[in-house]
Order: sequence, then C-alpha cells, then structure tokens
Amino acid sequence: MYRRERHTCAVKQFDITHSVTIAWRDAFNRDEDMLDQPIAQIENLRVEFQTKDGPVVGVEDVSFSINSGETVCVVGESGSGKSVSSLSLMRLVEYGGGEITGGRMIFDRKDKGPMELRDADADLMRTIRGNEIGMIFQEPMTALNPVFTVGRQLTEGLRVHRGMTKAQAEARALELMRQVRITEPEKRLAQYPHELSGGMRQRVNVARALAMNPDVLLLDEPLSALDALTRANLGDEIEAIWNTDKKTCVLITNDVDEAILLADRIIPLNPDGTLGEEVRVTIPRPRDRMAMNHDETFKQLRMQVTNYLMDVGIEAKVEGTRQLPNVTPIHGVPTVVKDAQEGLIEERFLDFSQLHKIYPTPKGPLTVVEDFDLKVNRGEFISLIGHSGCGKSTVLTMAAGLNDISKGAIKLDGRHVEGADPERAVVFQSPNLFPWLTAKENVAIGVDKVYPRASQAERQDVVEYYLERVGLADAMDKEASSMSNGMKQRVGIARAFALSPKLLLLDEPFGMLDSLTRWELQEVLMEVWSRTKVTAICVTHDVDEAILLADRVVMMTNGPQATIGKIVDVDLPRPRTRKALLEHPDYYTYRQEVLDFLEEYEHGAKPKPKAPKAIAAE
Repeated sequence: MYRRERHTCAVKQFDITHSVTIAWRDAFNRDEDMLDQPIAQIENLRVEFQTKDGPVVGVEDVSFSINSGETVCVVGESGSGKSVSSLSLMRLVEYGGGEITGGRMIFDRKDKGPMELRDADADLMRTIRGNEIGMIFQEPMTALNPVFTVGRQLTEGLRVHRGMTKAQAEARALELMRQVRITEPEKRLAQYPHELSGGMRQRVNVARALAMNPDVLLLDEPLSALDALTRANLGDEIEAIWNTDKKTCVLITNDVDEAILLADRIIPLNPDGTLGEEVRVTIPRPRDRMAMNHDETFKQLRMQVTNYLMDVGIEAKVEGTRQLPNVTPIHGVPTVVKDAQEGLIEERFLDFSQLHKIYPTPKGPLTVVEDFDLKVNRGEFISLIGHSGCGKSTVLTMAAGLNDISKGAIKLDGRHVEGADPERAVVFQSPNLFPWLTAKENVAIGVDKVYPRASQAERQDVVEYYLERVGLADAMDKEASSMSNGMKQRVGIARAFALSPKLLLLDEPFGMLDSLTRWELQEVLMEVWSRTKVTAICVTHDVDEAILLADRVVMMTNGPQATIGKIVDVDLPRPRTRKALLEHPDYYTYRQEVLDFLEEYEHGAKPKPKAPKAIAAE
C-alpha cells in the first residue's frame, strides 16, 4: 500500500505551506514590465499551531514572490500546506489557532508603498482585507452568512468602504451578478444563501470578491465543493473574468487540469510543506477545455505535473505481511486469495433487464430511469458515468437492494435481487463509519456476520488483511472520529472487500476527496480488486477515473427517462496505474469519446442537434 506522512488534524485544517499567488492576466495584452514587479513577497515564513502536545509547525522556511499580472497556481494534496501561507498573507491564520513565528511578508500597496504585513495592526488589516487583498473560500455555504440576503452581502462592503448609496451599491451588485452569469439577478438579490444551489452560491462569492476590486485575489480551492460539470463551467467563466479584468490572483487547487487551464505558472507542493520546481504553462490563451484533449503541450504538462505529484506524494510501495485465512463467507464465494475467481467467469453474471424506476409525484408518475438494459460478466469492472441527475446512483441503489425496482428485473448469479444482502457490498461517497469505533471494529461488524463459522482469530485476520491492503496497517486501532476523509474512505473500501461480496458497488467513492488522495485510493482499489476479481460497478463523474478503473464505460443520457446512451470497451492493459494511463497512446482517444458524449448531453435531456454537413454545389 502507499503511505504518506501526514500532519496533525490541527494543522490539516489549514493545509500548510502553499503560498503563491496567481495573477490572472489577459493572454493578449500583458504588460511585461508589470510582470517583473512583485506585488507580494514571502521570505522564510514559519507558522506554528499550539496543540495539547506542544507546538506543531505548519509552514517552515517558505519563500516565494507574486508578480503583478501573473497567473500562478499551487497544486498539492490535502494536508501538504497549500492554504496556510495564503491565510498568513491575509493574517487570517491567527484566527484559527496559528501564529506567524518567523519570516517576512511584504505587500506593495501601490501609492502607499511596500509594507511588512506582520507589523500591521488589526485595524489596518481590516482595511487591507477585501479592499486590497480579496479571498474566495472553498465552501460556498459557510463563506456566506445564512441570515442575510444575497443583496445585503454583496452591497455591504460597497456602502461601508466605497461610500456608495443603497441604489448605487445594488446597481453595482447586479452588474457583478450578470458578470458571473447568475440568472435572474434581481430575484437573487432578495434570496438567502440556502435558496441557491452550490454553484450559484459560489458565483455569489466570486461576485462579492470582485466588488471591492482588490489588487490581489486569493482563491482557496473555490471549485472543489461543486459537481464536475458546474466546476468546469464556473472555472471557464472565472478565467474569462480574470482575463478581462487582469486580476492578480492566488489559486490553490488539487486539480491538475484546472491548474493547467488557468495558470501561467504551476508550483507543486511537496507533502513536507516545501515548494517544488515550478512548471511554466506556455499554452496560448484563450484555452478551450475541450480542445485541450488534442493539445500535445497540454498532454505533456499534464503528465509532468501528475507524475511529479505522485512521485513526491506517494512513498514506495510497502508489501503486506498478513495472509488471508482459508475461510468462506455465508453466501458461498470461494476464498479470495488463491485463484481469485479464476475459471469462474460466466456470462450475464449480473443482468439488468429493462429496468425502470418510477416515483409518484403530485403531478403524476415521474420516470427517472427507463429501459436500462445491461449484461455484466463475472469479474468485470463497469464504470457508470453521466451528468448529475441522470439516475446513476438510482441504478446502483436498486442493484444493492436499497431501492425498490418499479419495472424490470436485476439478477445476480441467476437469482433476483431482493433487499439488501452482504453478497452485495456498497462503498458510498461518505463511508458512514461509527465514529466511536476504531477502524478495526468498523470492519469487524460485517466480518463477524459474514463468517459465522470462522474462529475469532480467523475473522480478525480477515479484518487486518484488508486494512493493511488499503494502507492502514498503522492506524487499525485509531477511532474513526479522528481520521481524515481519505482514511475513512480507506476503511470503507476495506469493509466492503472484507465481506468477499459477489458484487461490489461504488457510488462516487472518491468524490469528497482531493485529487491526489483520490489518485492514491484509485490505485489502492485497483490493487485490491486485482486480488479478488470481484464483479464491480462504479458510479463516477470523473472521466479519467472511469477509464482507469473499467473494462467498459457505460454512459447514461440525462434524466428524466434516463437510459444507456453509449458503451465504450476500454481495451487497456492491466494492471493499470495513472502514470501508465497517461502514457498509453489510446488513452486520449477513449477520453475524447467519453467527453464528446458528455458534451452532447451537457445542456439537457436530449442530445444537442449536430450541425448539418455542408452540401457542395453541383
């Protein structure tokens, strides 16, 4: 398994050492003289957090500069230290239990000249925050005050700091809302944050940050809490805004594609909090997201940054020492280790036959899934992909026996699926562990039920074997309440495999995790799956994840009445790794095929009409 050194939870809250800012410049009209002038400099920064066990270093000896008109993006895994430096620049780290104990932070206030931010008193920092250095936070709901309307939160700063009248501030707010493409802005002004979608709330945050026209904008993973489609669309719109306004910004992200699309410079962050060697992005602007799949520079940069992050973030593979005992679960699946279901492959092992899901509504029956028909062979891995609301998870929960079938049938190993059963294990987006139990105890609950004829020692061996396989050999006795999201999801994966199920169902199992943790757990999943060859279906939004995991990628049309729109056979060698995937000559062909389908259904339940071919004159 892969191990990674982690900082304590207190530090992890802020993600240590990043710090570099990204200035969003127009690709065509950039002032080269301006680019040579740093607007902010950090030298030998050190931040400490006080804990019950003594001080913990969050950032140490971090140095970088931010030039005006430059776009710089810092990428790194959660806990590597991306946020603490940017929060230090705002002096917000002090409100989270942090203390700046060393180094310098120089900020150029233009006409007022450069100043040492560490020396600024509280009143001066309140003036600088928002007015000169703005910030867009990660979580759109918590960044907005739930008891105030959108209008009040957009206009308050303009009235207090810019001296605008109520009418002037509202006019400016409406202008900004249109700029970030908020529909019906007049209506939104009177609404509260809870009345808006996640994507809409984050657009409000962007508008609020732009309202004061700050010299530097810090963006702390502003799109990570959004679904894949909303994230891509808002990312494109943010880039267009920055290019127009020529903002100097700091973008913190764990998404390599996002970094390449938006940045002029990418600085990877090492797990120990140090900065890696910067990568310059020379792709001309404007950068079209769909066109990038055919751009050789994009492919090269993508491979370079991804490989670097994986090399420094994932330590050498540690071979497990535990052996799985020769025990058989109650549903009769053979012991996992030796033959891993070899020779037991059967056609139509899992059979979805004309599956429908219909919900009653006040306006009549609503068909969510219609005529879903799929035959899965034993030992096959299926990725199920589509836009939000297309019914992917509905199909999965019906296969798990957690959602009634309205019409049609699902058969597993020749038997109808009726109700939940340990022969069908599910890994949800949130692992839902018992927080007061240890990792070992959480996994043991299912194992004790599934292996009633095994001895206590044998059941314990099963638990420990799979926890070791997912990289938790040193954390088996750790309570779930003190684990990171990545560790909890490892427990969820171990728990599912420990049941030796006939069918493994994964509902966006890595959707809540940062990109680097997600990469690691994808390879963990592949490694454990290769030992068991369990039949598996994984619901995902992530195109790369779908291709990496699957023998076939099943693409669903948009709902209502969603069904299978296309199936792609992924003929790539196993075992697969992300590095090998990026280097394979056929990978981007598969990727484009899936992207084309998603693009076709991006704007509604029906595919957008294809442009008619021109007919040559005779």
